[in-house]
Amino acid sequence: MKIATYNVNSVNARLPRVLEWFDAAAPDIVVLQEIKCIDEKFPALEFEDRGYNVVVHGQKAYNGVALLSKFPIEDVVRGLPGDETDEQARYIEALVTPDDTAPVRICGLYLPNGNPAPGPKYDYKLEWMARLHKRAAHHLAHEEAFLMAGDFNVIPQEEDCFDPALWTEDALFRQETRNAFRRLMSLGLTDALRQITPESILYTFWDYQRGAWEKDHGIRIDHHLLSPQAADRLKAAGVDRKTRGREKASDHVPVWIELE
Repeated sequence: MKIATYNVNSVNARLPRVLEWFDAAAPDIVVLQEIKCIDEKFPALEFEDRGYNVVVHGQKAYNGVALLSKFPIEDVVRGLPGDETDEQARYIEALVTPDDTAPVRICGLYLPNGNPAPGPKYDYKLEWMARLHKRAAHHLAHEEAFLMAGDFNVIPQEEDCFDPALWTEDALFRQETRNAFRRLMSLGLTDALRQITPESILYTFWDYQRGAWEKDHGIRIDHHLLSPQAADRLKAAGVDRKTRGREKASDHVPVWIELE
């Protein structure tokens, strides 16, 4: 079972590139971020024609997440629980039941960027991470296989960026951000990509500015965090780096895992 996360940076603007990757990679389950459209404008038919069930939590022009699965989807949650006033479309969750293996709960997320930091946007980021921590603890208490996948806007370690000194005060790498991420991990979650390739330099994002792609000035901010029950089923993980070099590509690349 192949599961991927992909920040598409506007699904309609980049639909040809997105579908090109879907057709080549043949994932079973995908969580998308920054679809940047309301539910009704999401190109669901393009994915349904490829055999996917589609659930969307959209927002006009900003944010927006979606979950696509070749297997049945149920128990859908739109929005990260814990703050009824939060109107930003950044979280979608559902239980997916494959044909030949145990169910897995998929939590797709687009964590706030938080810049400029300090400030209200950074406060929102940390508050959102605290809610995510509570959600993970909730699922762990039920001892079910689940994963949290998406654009976390967190650089976990120095080896996850090309020049750590340039990121010290950025909301993606500030010590408070990394501490919050470590608290989440310390619940018992596994960073799938690092579990499979602990020593590799693997980036998932290259800015459009300053020749970042050409110079390989990237960062790793797109992650799969697995519960123990899901981590026990982990077989492989990787980054589809070549998609970044395509014309009109997203600034992120797909990150995938394979579970038994």
